[in-house]
Amino acid sequence: MVTTTDKNRSGPRSPFDVAVLLLMIGTTLLIIWLSLTYRSFWSAHWPSYSDMVSSLPQPSAWLRWLMGDISEVAFYKHEFASIGLLAGAYLAYWANRTRRSWQGFSISYGTGLWPWLITSSLLGLLLSNALWGWTVTTTSWQPTFVAFVSLPAAMVLMFGGGWKVTINGAIMGAVFVTPMCLLIVNYVCNPLGLPAVIGNVLGMAVASVMAFLLCRYRPSLMKSEHPKTPPSSPPAPATNSPDYGVIWSIRRVLADFSEAPFFGNELASLGLLLGVLLAYTMNPMSPAYGSGLLLHIIAAQALTSAIGVLIWRRQWKLHGWYPTYVPLVSVVPAAILTHGGSWLVIGSSALLGALIAPPLASAITKRLPADMHAYIGNVLSMAISTALIVPLIGVLIAE
Repeated sequence: MVTTTDKNRSGPRSPFDVAVLLLMIGTTLLIIWLSLTYRSFWSAHWPSYSDMVSSLPQPSAWLRWLMGDISEVAFYKHEFASIGLLAGAYLAYWANRTRRSWQGFSISYGTGLWPWLITSSLLGLLLSNALWGWTVTTTSWQPTFVAFVSLPAAMVLMFGGGWKVTINGAIMGAVFVTPMCLLIVNYVCNPLGLPAVIGNVLGMAVASVMAFLLCRYRPSLMKSEHPKTPPSSPPAPATNSPDYGVIWSIRRVLADFSEAPFFGNELASLGLLLGVLLAYTMNPMSPAYGSGLLLHIIAAQALTSAIGVLIWRRQWKLHGWYPTYVPLVSVVPAAILTHGGSWLVIGSSALLGALIAPPLASAITKRLPADMHAYIGNVLSMAISTALIVPLIGVLIAE
């Protein structure tokens, strides 16, 4: 009998491991150094969101904006949340690779493609900011984050890993997704007074359809030496025969917090939440766009996911995965930032979002062509649900 020790099981540290660790340590130290350099410009323990945008285009402000883009899909927009998300995701990937029992839901749906996925997403984010960062001003927010949570990752999950898919996906994210979101946000949402998230997710959907059509007629763009994953809903988590009981439900609610960047793992979500709560303790006006509503947003996000997991448990059992995360990153935070953090807004947005958004996403996804990733249905559901529910809540609280 061969005894496998933890040391043998984990094996030598790969160049990817070393690169990730050095990148995260270096980025953390650089953010701290730059922020302390400009310490005289802010009065709290950490600069606020308004401190950041008013300091643009200083290097420290741009670095904070860029890092904040990584956690902006959850409406947190803070470098601590972003570092926590990446750290937790890397820990989840390492635990999955070494088959640790505490890994939680397998990161990126057990495909093993997380290194390629995160590389493509980060490259798309960097390129997006390089091409479109000029649109950001001290008075004008812009959706430079969208490439990180859309097409690049979807391309990797659809077509597999490899440098061709990774780089082409990143380029398409910056060239297709970001400008489409900029157009819809600035020329549709802003003039009509609609939440910007509608323009973000609608832009992701439209641009992604264009990109997948391009891949349909130019398949050589995404030819990969790595096996591709099915284009339908993500496979079931790696847990053996889940009982879908209380513990599974709690874990699933937690995992929903990191589902939007295609991680779907409790450790990644814990890193995200711990990072943003640290940011809140140092300066409540730093995360969540300086709204001071972070705790309201997190509570409502957990509530809508919990309601969705409870209501749609049968769908989880049947399909192994169901988009209960959809209102968590769209309807709920948009409603709170629009109408405030009252219990009526929190409860109604969480309930209506959980009832409407997941089944709508599932219905749209089932009608997508086989060569388009299922996330397109999810973001379309985000746009439709937010456009319906947020104004309705406005009517409810006005009465």
